[in-house]
Amino acid sequence: MHPATDSARSQSPTQVLELINQLLPLLLFSSLTVKAFVGRWQVIRNKLTSLRSSVSDISDCPHWSENPLLHDLLPNLLSTLHKTKSLSDLCHNPSSYTGGKLLLQSDLDMASASLSSDLHDLDLLLKSGVLRQSNAIVLSQPGPGSGKEELGFFIRDLFARLQIGGIEFKKKALDSLLQLLREDDKAAVLVPKEGDVGCLVHLLDSSNPSPAVREQAALAVSLLATASDSSRNCVFEEGGLGPLLRLLETGSSGLKEKAAMAVEAITADPENAWAISAYGGVPVLVEACRSGSPITQTHAAGAIKNVATVEDIRLALAEEGVVPVLVQLLVSGTGSAQEKAANCLWILASSSEDFRVSIQEEGGLQRLLQLLQESSSPDTTEQVLRAIYALSASATTARILSSSSPFLMQLSELIKDGNLMIQQVSASLLVNLSISDGSKRAMAGCMGSLVKMVESSKPAGLQDVAAQALISLLTVRSNRKDLARDEKSMLRLVQMLDPQNELVCKKLPLSVISAILPGSGKASRKRIAAAGAFPHLQQLADNDVAGAKKALQRLSGNRLKNIFARTWRE
Repeated sequence: MHPATDSARSQSPTQVLELINQLLPLLLFSSLTVKAFVGRWQVIRNKLTSLRSSVSDISDCPHWSENPLLHDLLPNLLSTLHKTKSLSDLCHNPSSYTGGKLLLQSDLDMASASLSSDLHDLDLLLKSGVLRQSNAIVLSQPGPGSGKEELGFFIRDLFARLQIGGIEFKKKALDSLLQLLREDDKAAVLVPKEGDVGCLVHLLDSSNPSPAVREQAALAVSLLATASDSSRNCVFEEGGLGPLLRLLETGSSGLKEKAAMAVEAITADPENAWAISAYGGVPVLVEACRSGSPITQTHAAGAIKNVATVEDIRLALAEEGVVPVLVQLLVSGTGSAQEKAANCLWILASSSEDFRVSIQEEGGLQRLLQLLQESSSPDTTEQVLRAIYALSASATTARILSSSSPFLMQLSELIKDGNLMIQQVSASLLVNLSISDGSKRAMAGCMGSLVKMVESSKPAGLQDVAAQALISLLTVRSNRKDLARDEKSMLRLVQMLDPQNELVCKKLPLSVISAILPGSGKASRKRIAAAGAFPHLQQLADNDVAGAKKALQRLSGNRLKNIFARTWRE
């Protein structure tokens, strides 16, 4: 530091500002009369002019001297100005300089860069508005009920400290930012508007001299990425994905966990998923799944699930050996990791026969069946069933599943006791398989639940697949008799036949009734008729609904037809 500025840090901000105001006019005048490097001095003069304007604006702020950032900024600026003054003296009398022309040129470039940096920091501080508030307000953490204006001011102050202050300023600012993001839901929306997320992203860089600051910044970016759509998109648009992937690849265990969480959140937006390849992130994600901590594995698996919907990325995942890694997660991962791994295997298996073969060869089907028995989580059970369903498109897998009595009995139980999504996937699997008559008889207990599913209008497709599953089970005569004896189920089916019931497409209950009637015996026909099917079938037949006349004929028989026809007319 120049001798004249040795004591600057011990002086008051007002005293330092006075010294700066004395030096700036001298330098501006001197820059007009230099004899060496005139072009470079023109650039420096422009920066000095801007600095004089910024310093004047600072003086106009009522509380400028209370801001702690200026206690560092102003002495640094004074030091830069003294160095520039020394260079100006040399350029007025270049012959007296013995260091060489190239060295003097280099010193001028360094001085110019320092002036740019000081000017940037001063302008940032001015734009933040914090100099117009008292120091006490700047440091006060807004309470939960604070308004947007107060929150916005506090956020601007935080980011000023992040970009201008030293390590300790940065740590304290990040502590406050993290507390704000955790305690106030409004903060995640305001930070992208009032702060500078690009500054946070820059702090993730491996060149950051402070590991503590880097880890705090990673947590802040992770919180922003997972807080809201707007804050997540802001992190992505500010180039956050690349640094996060580098952290996931080379950071400490804690940094990897935070980075994985943020990457999963960013890739949840399909518009962002493609960028994983652009940043070389596919091998990074696969390796994080393979060898990361349980938390890292869980979120990396979630990110892989997100990007696996992109065809080009699926090919890259295959090349990086993602299938055995995901299959292993089914066994060793956390509950959430197992769910995400199963979901990803479903996406991959649904996309091509090559993936289905690969999953089967890596023991994926066995691991999925094992997890299906062990899991108590409905969400995991659903994803496992989806993966098994996708694999059942392969003839080999379908044969294995069709001959597995334990699996088929579990499928029957899931149709009876699972939630609607689990019931739907289970019924879809039942339809996909070629099950023996003996197994169908063993599964007869789920027919009542399938009838209820035909009655349910949500989720989409449930009614249709439930009817198909019922028809599959009703190819066995004993099942037809059992269903006909189930009074509640028969009443449901008949109510669904009613033309006034608009919740169910008539072809579905009609197809089930038609599947019960052949060879089910006189007693079964009586039960169906007693439940009130005849008048509804007659109306459907009169309206030319396909299959209604044939069902009516089979239900009527000889005497029954005359009796019920007469009753109906009366």
